[in-house]
Amino acid sequence: MKAPLLLAAVCLVLAALALLLLQHGWRQSRSEQVIERLAHAKPAIAKQARWGWLERAFLRAGFKLPNDRLGILLSCWIALLVVAQLLGGWMLGLIALVLPLLALHLLLSWRYRRRLRRVVHQLPQMLDQVMRSLQTGRTLGDALIKGIDTSPEPLHGALLRVQRNVQLGVSLPEALDDVAELYQQEELRILALGVKVNHRFGGSAVELLANLIKVIQEREQMARQLRAMTGETRLTAVVLGVLPICMAAYILAVNPSYLMNMWLDSSGQKMLLSAFILQVIGTVMLWRMLRSV
Repeated sequence: MKAPLLLAAVCLVLAALALLLLQHGWRQSRSEQVIERLAHAKPAIAKQARWGWLERAFLRAGFKLPNDRLGILLSCWIALLVVAQLLGGWMLGLIALVLPLLALHLLLSWRYRRRLRRVVHQLPQMLDQVMRSLQTGRTLGDALIKGIDTSPEPLHGALLRVQRNVQLGVSLPEALDDVAELYQQEELRILALGVKVNHRFGGSAVELLANLIKVIQEREQMARQLRAMTGETRLTAVVLGVLPICMAAYILAVNPSYLMNMWLDSSGQKMLLSAFILQVIGTVMLWRMLRSV
């Protein structure tokens, strides 16, 4: 029984290494395209940037994808799966397979939403500074870059790619579109759309930014009111998600033989597996419901 498991583990390792090689080759080809473009002095950039789903999730959360240690992390995870499979059977191996991925997803999602709320809260102050710079005679691009330089974190880190893309030759509307697509936030999309319209048809940039600040502040006030009205619902969802885990921990602490007897029995293992799957599905559903409110 152990030989097929070891063979499956080796296959998983080889598949992970193949994916890493494929990702490295794709990035190398993209780097060669960028170098060739810069060599011909053509700073035309694609209309919309594309990211891998993992790199996108890390960027939105404010982290940097550990490319140099990704192979080591995958190898440790696969080794953990093999050890869990050999020590605790297929059920513990399934838990070791699902639990780290679920924990990583929840961490990145929580960090992304928390960071995005702070970005939206800091955005009106930065736009007000851009308006003051425009009134002193600066252009919209220069004033926006100056505002990004002096803005606090995490707004500075979120909009830093705008400054970098503009320095590489990208137009300001396309650079703002790139950030808005990355973070999927309406306030950033409205900012990118307003700058694009001003860049193409002209008009008063000061009036545009004043209206944008008013819209952002109204949306933030409405979001706070919604969170206050749905606080009881969100607390109930958290209690429903944590209660089964707390009950299992309490039973394991008070009467560990009860769960161990179920673990050693085949039908008990199926029941525990079903309970674990239902708990994961319920947690994900509650998490998505919380995101909607």
